[in-house]
Amino acid sequence: MSYTAETLQLLAPDGTLRYSDETDRFRDRVDALDETTLREFYRHMAVTRRFDIEAGNLQRQGQLALWIPSIGQEAAQVGSGFAARAHDHIFPAYREHAVGRLRGLDLTRIIAMLRGLTHGGWNPADTGNFHLYTLVIGSQALHATGYAMGVRFDGLVGTGDPERDTAVLVYFGDGATSQGDVNEAYVFAQSYQTPQVFFLQNNHWAISVPVSVQSRTPLFRRPAGFGIPSVQIDGNDVLVSYAATAESLDAARSGEGPRFIEALTYRMGAHTTSDDPTKYRTNDEVAYWQERDPISRYETFLTARGVDAAFFEEVRQEGEDLAADARRQTLAMEPPPADSMFRHVYSDEHPLMAEQAEWLARYEASFEEQA
Repeated sequence: MSYTAETLQLLAPDGTLRYSDETDRFRDRVDALDETTLREFYRHMAVTRRFDIEAGNLQRQGQLALWIPSIGQEAAQVGSGFAARAHDHIFPAYREHAVGRLRGLDLTRIIAMLRGLTHGGWNPADTGNFHLYTLVIGSQALHATGYAMGVRFDGLVGTGDPERDTAVLVYFGDGATSQGDVNEAYVFAQSYQTPQVFFLQNNHWAISVPVSVQSRTPLFRRPAGFGIPSVQIDGNDVLVSYAATAESLDAARSGEGPRFIEALTYRMGAHTTSDDPTKYRTNDEVAYWQERDPISRYETFLTARGVDAAFFEEVRQEGEDLAADARRQTLAMEPPPADSMFRHVYSDEHPLMAEQAEWLARYEASFEEQA
């Protein structure tokens, strides 16, 4: 399933900016983007991709159990991530590396998690309200909806104060739309008119199941059946990703209820490093999406605006530095103390946890006695 007649797009695959009757409403938002922000779109996309490649290499070299690549989906993530305000809350799935970095997440925290060194990764209060990765498919949609219900109950919607009005942005993939949790989230979101945006990154493959098998119609039409306004965008176009998400978040914050965005993009790599996409994808399909690469498309756009080669070289070097630093940090990571597994299970001290920790200490000591 590729683009449809209803797909909103600003940047064509050749990098030219084109408005239509359907997208002219985004003109003011795009025109308001200054040169620094336009360059930052590119910087975050390109640098995150370089990190992504390095993390995949580290996994292949045995340095972490698994890696989840996001290569090809950078425009959907960076555009939507820039549209969120600092006090908005973001609930990711497990592939939103670019959004996490944008919100202040040290990407090596993801490596530590997938290396098995943490219980969940990070405290959202320290990462710009970027909540934890969720490996249970689609469950974050309910987490986000519950949080958004709380935002409404707290009266942080429709006040007209941009410093108070809050929205919730939740990411998930096309495979998650087949889960009951996501559809239940639609019900509660519409019933309670939650201030949230459902952002579907349709990368066309739920591991090895194509989206054409999951749905005979475009996925953005499903939420409409729940009464949630929805749009379909070119997810490889960072400008329309930004503009459509900003529009939807503004509506949610103002009290107009939930919104839904289907961003058509493509997972260029494997689902995870445990997967072999050559078993189920054709070379022609991959080539089609390579021609629509979000970073090269946007680079062409910036070049036409007069951005010189020095900027792109600066970004390339920043990506190399980040990759090298991530490798250094990964190789220096040490296993956590064994008793850390008993921390944070309960908010207060708990006798069962104390008993289990004591048992483990005795068990490990028994090996030293035998030696």
